Amino acid sequence: MNQILFAGVIGLFLTLIGTPLLIKFLARKGYGQFIRDDGPRGHAGKKGTPTMGGIAFILATLIAYALTKVITSHEPTFSGLLVLFLTAGMGLVGFLDDYIKIVKQRSLGLRAKAKMAGQLIVGIAFAVLALQFADTRGQTPASTRLSFTQDFGWSVGPVIFVVWALFMILAMSNGVNLTDGLDGLATGASVMVFGAYVFIGTWQHGQSCGNPLTAGAACYEVRDPLDLAVVASALMGSCFGFLWWNTSPAKIFMGDTGSLALGGALAGLAICSRTELLIALLGGLFVLITMSVVIQVGSFRMTGKRVFRMAPLQHHFELKGWSEVLVVVRFWIIQGLCVAIGLGIFYAGWLAIK
Repeated sequence: MNQILFAGVIGLFLTLIGTPLLIKFLARKGYGQFIRDDGPRGHAGKKGTPTMGGIAFILATLIAYALTKVITSHEPTFSGLLVLFLTAGMGLVGFLDDYIKIVKQRSLGLRAKAKMAGQLIVGIAFAVLALQFADTRGQTPASTRLSFTQDFGWSVGPVIFVVWALFMILAMSNGVNLTDGLDGLATGASVMVFGAYVFIGTWQHGQSCGNPLTAGAACYEVRDPLDLAVVASALMGSCFGFLWWNTSPAKIFMGDTGSLALGGALAGLAICSRTELLIALLGGLFVLITMSVVIQVGSFRMTGKRVFRMAPLQHHFELKGWSEVLVVVRFWIIQGLCVAIGLGIFYAGWLAIK
């Protein structure tokens, strides 16, 4: 369990001291945020704020994980490495998007097809590799069965699994991306979900079918639950430290570099911990905000009318007169309730099989 503590503390420390250094570097380079003209008027003052801050917590997470393994003399696991690969890979796609926005001053960044291609390449690579590397019990990092609080039903096969994994990765990465519109909103919400996965991984480790004390009884068939908790802790600590600088008024934005990476991390943790459908509850705020965009676009195309003053949902409330901080805090409360409900259902699922 020391691994979980070390990973979180190291990640927190690295972003607390590393983010201001990144802010100074980006400011010198002139890598500031490009603000859309059709956004809320209050956002005009954010123009020029350093972006691509996701670099800080991605690197901090990778370093925290590596140092934790060195300090505790534990070997990395394939499950942990795959989640980190997905996080960094999606972050790289986001970095290219951010870089083009800044250098070419083009608000849309990468062309839609190029951005999608990058996400597909990373997502497919993760999904295919996640079905490899079986341990002595025959468990691979991911399963071809669907899961809620654990696997259920029959195998969907490797092809359908890859499609399903891609859907999850794209949905979560773009969900976090849409949520990242106000200072600290996506970062704080992500911290809560990563905290939930620290608990889930730790609990699954204690009740693992690979544990001689619990094998044969009710248990979880997850390949490396403890290491998934270590990865989640590193992400939680790194995001916590970044939030110090990202909260209102933000000194730096995570950009697509950060939002795509966080979405990839959430999807990877859900897939490898066998909680694929549960992530819709644990990350309820991201789902809610994504649905607001779907509803807005669908309504306008079918009726020519908008349901919200502006989508994503957080901007609707800004235009209704809520301050940015008020929107963020209230949305954090909603996210906290989603995490509490999700963990409650996770525990209820354990009681049902015990």
